[in-house]
Amino acid sequence: MIFVGFGFLMTFLKRYSFSGVGFNFLIASFGLQWALLMQGWFHTLDPNTGKIYIGVESLINADFCCAGSLIAYGALLGKVSPVQLLVVTLFGVTLFAVEEYIILTLLHCRDAGGSMVIHAFGGYYGLAISWVLYRPNLHQSKRLNGSVYHSDLFAMIGALFLWMFWPSFNSAITDHGDGQHRAAINTYIALASSVLTTVAISSMSQKRGKLDMVHIQNATLAGGVAMGTAAEFMITPYGALIVGFCSGIISTFGYLFVTPFLEKYLKLQDTCGVHNLHALPGMLGGFTGAIVAAAATESVYSREGLINTFDFEGDFANRSVGTQGGFQAAGTCVAIAFGLVGGAIVGFILKFPIWGDPADDNCFDDEVYWEVPEDEETIPPVLEYNNHMIHKHQDISESNFSVEQS
Repeated sequence: MIFVGFGFLMTFLKRYSFSGVGFNFLIASFGLQWALLMQGWFHTLDPNTGKIYIGVESLINADFCCAGSLIAYGALLGKVSPVQLLVVTLFGVTLFAVEEYIILTLLHCRDAGGSMVIHAFGGYYGLAISWVLYRPNLHQSKRLNGSVYHSDLFAMIGALFLWMFWPSFNSAITDHGDGQHRAAINTYIALASSVLTTVAISSMSQKRGKLDMVHIQNATLAGGVAMGTAAEFMITPYGALIVGFCSGIISTFGYLFVTPFLEKYLKLQDTCGVHNLHALPGMLGGFTGAIVAAAATESVYSREGLINTFDFEGDFANRSVGTQGGFQAAGTCVAIAFGLVGGAIVGFILKFPIWGDPADDNCFDDEVYWEVPEDEETIPPVLEYNNHMIHKHQDISESNFSVEQS
């Protein structure tokens, strides 16, 4: 998901596919290493030996940590240099580790699939940076800010990778057993629901009922984003269907109306539309998790089930489900605040003219940072049968000329 899914989803621009996949590869590899250290210092540092212990789950959590910065990259796609992206990742991973520690450890929230800590944070982090780095003359690169047939097809490969593996993404670090099964099932159902909703809304928004590939590549994934927090809870299959339905509507309408509004009135240039795929559905997922947690009952979960699902142990053994719901909502707000404030600060750092960012008329173009092979020359076919017709027309015209002369 991190390297193929996110990478190929960003190849939709006609002349920015090398950068979409290549820079995604770069910052994910860099972020993975920095995340192992940052999360290790917060979660697995042994004070006696001074060593950080890592395992498979540490690698999964580090991938999650990278996802926040990759989401932010989506909002900045085509407008920043690779050095700026490394700075975005350096601060993004650091902020992620801090907000994750506050939300999951101090507030004791449950967020297995990262609706709050990954998507809401990453979405608003990227949007805040993009807002600070607003380019009033970006229209000079308008000719390249779009897709062609094959670039949309490559982006669809990324979307399908993300769609297929999202149930495992949401269930990877849940409690083994019932919670993990519920997370995979609920996510799968929500994703399927968001696909149908997206197709319906996309078709209805066009006069001739045609589908928009932008909607199909992105809004179909919104169900997985919105189900991240509540996936391991007993939201029931019809609850997952409702979440997928609502997230599909919100995301598709976001691409139709919210993105143009943000660019026109708030001067916010969001290349990939991360506001519609990650920020809004992530916020929806966080508050959905709060509602489902507050509505949990012992008759549905059993006493042991409540303890296992919400980790009501130790200092939190006496916490009620209503209190847990309130903390879940507070965790969503913390994630959004970290994203907006942290993104604004990082954006101002990136405004210094030392990072080698592209000029306004060179955005969305691979040639700024890559050796791009020349376009293939058109090779004439071996059998040029049309030439016979050309010679024939010449013969006819010559004969006509001779007749007229005579």
